[in-house]
Amino acid sequence: MSLPTTDEILDDLAFFDSWEERYKYIIDLGKALPAFPAELQTPDRLVKGCQSNVWLEIAGDNERIEFLVDSDAVIVKGLLVLVLAAYNNKSAQQILAFDIDAYFKQLDLERHISPTRGNGLKSIVARINSIAKAALA
Repeated sequence: MSLPTTDEILDDLAFFDSWEERYKYIIDLGKALPAFPAELQTPDRLVKGCQSNVWLEIAGDNERIEFLVDSDAVIVKGLLVLVLAAYNNKSAQQILAFDIDAYFKQLDLERHISPTRGNGLKSIVARINSIAKAALA
């Protein structure tokens, strides 16, 4: 199963009437994440600032950066899919140009996830942006 696009996620979430249904959808999204090899779950791949463990590995170059991610929390795996929809397999320039704040606002996430989860999302985005900036350097 391929991961959905940002537009597909926004359309799917609009279909649900309650945030409980949206949470279930986000959790289901996380089940679609490609397997993350256990040997890559190393301290240097951990994203600092996340409440749960989140591992991030990259492949590709500044023309197309591919992210492999994992978490030990099911809801975070789903949140990672939301982030990957915005950034995965994009160029470094596309990553830096994407308005993630507007996307998160459209998702209405900030009102429905805990502040610590929100900070974790910001940490993941910051790490991805720093990877994209380094790819352009």
